Amino acid sequence: MCTTCGCSNTQSAPVTDLDEAVAGGAQARSESGSAGSAATVYRRVGEHTRAGVGGHSHAHSHSHSHSQRDDHEHAHGDVQDHHHEHDHYHEHSTSIDLERDILAKNQLLAEHNRGWLAGRSILALNLMSSPGAGKTTLLERTIRDLGNAFPLTVIEGDQATLNDAERIRATGARVVQINTGTGCHLDAEMASRALTQLDPPLHSVVMIENVGNLVCPALFDLGEAAKVLILSVTEGEDKPIKYPHMFRACSLLLLNKIDLLPHLRFDVERCIGYAKRVNPQLEIFQVSAQSGEGMDGWYGWLRTRATSIHA
Repeated sequence: MCTTCGCSNTQSAPVTDLDEAVAGGAQARSESGSAGSAATVYRRVGEHTRAGVGGHSHAHSHSHSHSQRDDHEHAHGDVQDHHHEHDHYHEHSTSIDLERDILAKNQLLAEHNRGWLAGRSILALNLMSSPGAGKTTLLERTIRDLGNAFPLTVIEGDQATLNDAERIRATGARVVQINTGTGCHLDAEMASRALTQLDPPLHSVVMIENVGNLVCPALFDLGEAAKVLILSVTEGEDKPIKYPHMFRACSLLLLNKIDLLPHLRFDVERCIGYAKRVNPQLEIFQVSAQSGEGMDGWYGWLRTRATSIHA
C-alpha cells in the first residue's frame, strides 16, 4: 500500500494551469499538503525499528560446557526471535495505523470536495485505467463530440510531463495538470488544489484523469460522483479478477479499442463475465475512442448523470 512506499506525499505535487503557463510562463503551484507528513513518519518509524533490531547485541566473556553453550545459544536465539517478531509486529501495526489515518484524512477532504462540487451543481468523474488504455484519447473525442452539450473541463494526473494536458488543451477545453512525481495516484488534497485552480463553471462537468494504475487510485476517493474504468482489449480479459478492487470500486466500465478485436485473441464475453462476477452492478459499454464506435452509449450515460446533478 502507498504509505509503505511513501508515495502519498502530496507536498511536491505541482498543479500547472496550462492557460497561464502558455500565456505568461507561470510557475507551477505547489502548496503543502498533509498526507505526506504521515508517510514520512512511517518511514522514520520503520528506520528506527530496523536500527533497533540491527543494534541488538550481547557480549559474553564467561565460558560454558558444550551442553551449556548449546542451551545458552538456544535460549539467546529464542530471545532474538522474540525481539524480531515483536519488532516486526510493531512495524506492521504502525503501518496499518498510518494507512488508516491517511485514508481517513483523505476521506474527509474528499467529502469536502464533494460538497463543494454539489454546491455548484458540478458533475465530477474519476477516470482510471492502466497506462495506455486510452483515457486521454477518450477524453479528446468526448470533448469534441459533446462540447456544445455542457461546459467540460479536465484535471490531468501524471507522474511527469504536460503531454496529456497539452492534448486536452488543443481541443479547446480548460485543463490543469497535476504531476505526482513518484506518486502512483491522485488524492483528495491534490484534487482540491486542482479544482481551486481550474475554477470550473456552475452546472458543468469535470473529468479527472487519474494516474495510470489499476491498484492505488481505487483506494483514494477524490470527491467524485462516480469512478469510471477504461480497460483496453489489448490488456487481456482476466484483468477484472487480477485487480478486483479496482473493478469493484467503479460504476462504469468502458471496454476500449474494440476496433482492434479482429487482430487480437481477446474473449469479450469472458472479460465481461469476470467483471460481472467481481461487480454485478457494473455497467459496461464496448467502445472505440479512436473510431467512435459504441461511444453513443457512453455519451448517453454521461448526459443522464449530468442532467441529474444539474437538475
